[in-house]
Amino acid sequence: MPSVAEQLTKVVYRTERLIELCAALQEENDLLKLESDALNAALDASKNKTKDLEEKLRVLKLAKSFSETNEKSVDIKQKINDFVQEIDKCIVLLKK
Repeated sequence: MPSVAEQLTKVVYRTERLIELCAALQEENDLLKLESDALNAALDASKNKTKDLEEKLRVLKLAKSFSETNEKSVDIKQKINDFVQEIDKCIVLLKK
């Protein structure tokens, strides 16, 4: 049967080993958090770029629809007024 001193030595050794493992896991956790933050930032940037590109596409489609139509100028003016009203509504929403 091992003596009390030997048992205590084993307990101390195992405790030190657990502390080392805990520190290693904490370091890995910190690295994973940094990676997660970087990926979230990249995702946000991609979402913003996607929104910008979708808006540009919408504007291009609108411009193309104007160039392809042979509508009377009154109809075109009405469409422009509708778009201006929509933009004004968006601006009001952004100010809130």
